[in-house]
Amino acid sequence: MVVLIIEHVPTSLRGTLSRWMIEPRAGVFVGHISAMVREKLWELIMKRAPNGGAIMLHSAQTEQGFAVRQYGDTTRQVVDMEGLALIKRLVAPTPPSTPAVADTNVSTTAT
Repeated sequence: MVVLIIEHVPTSLRGTLSRWMIEPRAGVFVGHISAMVREKLWELIMKRAPNGGAIMLHSAQTEQGFAVRQYGDTTRQVVDMEGLALIKRLVAPTPPSTPAVADTNVSTTAT
């Protein structure tokens, strides 16, 4: 089983991938393909999407039962934690918030 998640790639590459795998959601491909086809598709992604990004998960004899590869700039990063592949979500830094300023010019009148 292979799961492939691609971001910022040409539409033509998505069309090519859809010949081998199904696309249940935009940019997410799932299929049962041979190791040779998997390698060829990975090479194709790296060649045709120089500004894009991809994460591939495929069955492997590991502790988790799968292996993970990453290429290019994606919104997630694969992190190895003591032999386990974890996904770290990258969040754009937020600008510091402006502190609230109290209005000191308000006059109160006692009645």
